Amino acid sequence: MLRRAGLSLRHFLLERKSNAGYSSYSSEAKMSRPVQARRLEGIDKNIWVEFVKLADTYATVNLGQGFPNFPPPDFLKEAFARALGGEDHALHQYTRAFGHPPLVKILAQFFGKLLGRELDPMTDVMVTVGAYQALFCCFQAFVDEGDEVIVIEPFFDCYETMVKMAGGTPVFVPLRAKAPKDGKLMSSADWQLDPAELASKFNKRTKAIVLNSPNNPLGKVFSRGELQLIADLCVKHDVLCISDEVYEWLVYDGKEHIRIASLQGMWDRTVIVGSAGKTFSATGWKVGWAMGPNRLLQHLRTVHQNSVYHCATAAQEAVAQGFQREFTLYGKPDSYFVQLPKELQQKRDWLVQSLDAAGMKPIVPEGTYFLVADISAFKSDVPDVPNSDESYDSRFAKWMVKNKGLAAIPLSAFCCEAHKSNYNHLIRFCFAKEEATLKAANEILQKWKQEKTSS
Repeated sequence: MLRRAGLSLRHFLLERKSNAGYSSYSSEAKMSRPVQARRLEGIDKNIWVEFVKLADTYATVNLGQGFPNFPPPDFLKEAFARALGGEDHALHQYTRAFGHPPLVKILAQFFGKLLGRELDPMTDVMVTVGAYQALFCCFQAFVDEGDEVIVIEPFFDCYETMVKMAGGTPVFVPLRAKAPKDGKLMSSADWQLDPAELASKFNKRTKAIVLNSPNNPLGKVFSRGELQLIADLCVKHDVLCISDEVYEWLVYDGKEHIRIASLQGMWDRTVIVGSAGKTFSATGWKVGWAMGPNRLLQHLRTVHQNSVYHCATAAQEAVAQGFQREFTLYGKPDSYFVQLPKELQQKRDWLVQSLDAAGMKPIVPEGTYFLVADISAFKSDVPDVPNSDESYDSRFAKWMVKNKGLAAIPLSAFCCEAHKSNYNHLIRFCFAKEEATLKAANEILQKWKQEKTSS
């Protein structure tokens, strides 16, 4: 009886709604008021969405997006397998919101040693969903409307977008290239800040500067002198430093990665951003961290607890075990942090030789996964389009992936709109790939050179 009564009531209500015209009204009604928040205006396009789709569609060899196509080290994969398949069922559940205790403890121990100070794992370290979320937390926590944030150009593209989303104004200062002597290939070290130009960007509205060393896309490793210049200006103007150090272990040719937070007066005003994805060649795990004094990180925790709140427990456990291993092997030949840069330096050199032989002019990077190449000699392949709104390097990269099957990223993606013409003769390649992939890229480049020579 109750079921019948319920059905009758349902039919009665549906019939009444239909007779009143509600069904037809609700299906046709559309909102007329704007739904998009103002902070999203002008930032809806994303270079990675466009070029990843192009690469998936056309590329035979993808040297575009920055991730390895070789696996993480066995010890890390085994640690993840133990976390997933072991008897500790707690690893399948929530852990501490601001970082799995074993992970923040080893990070504090490891980086405390490198920085020469004692770090509190519960207040000076916060685990995030990759370095990307750590950066987002920084900008949301520190930047108000009217604040200015200095961004060194070329830069990883999310810096500009995240500053704007927080209501701030990005202020750009370029690295300026100096031509090498004796016909040598240009190095990322040949790209330098002009001290007077950098100093001119600091004023009473400056809230922070973003430092990325080693730098994506150039691969520049900032020297101690360059870092001291930045540090002195930060102290003088009471400015924060957001130090993106995700490629800290990937430095070549005997270069040294210097942490700006270790310089006098900088620990108290610096947030260090790190990445297990880049450290252990596991970018899809999305484990990152922010590190700094509690007076700064307490505000990042507020953003974190009101956005993602929590990161994957099993991945954090595996990364913790990876760092435990590296702590015991620090500086020894068996350390992954010693082995990986040696392997990548070889891959860098192979790609430099391939590009140089093909007629592109590579800029030899001191660090990271990336190298930038000058495509000026290939202008006859992709002529200019008069009055085009699209930068030349972007059209070239699209043409190259469609016609040659080789994917790279235009360097104008790493600069502000006003400066795109300064970079439109350059594209970025990723060499963190298997040998077979780099060999296939070389075959494409050499065939391309032969076609140009014979035409």
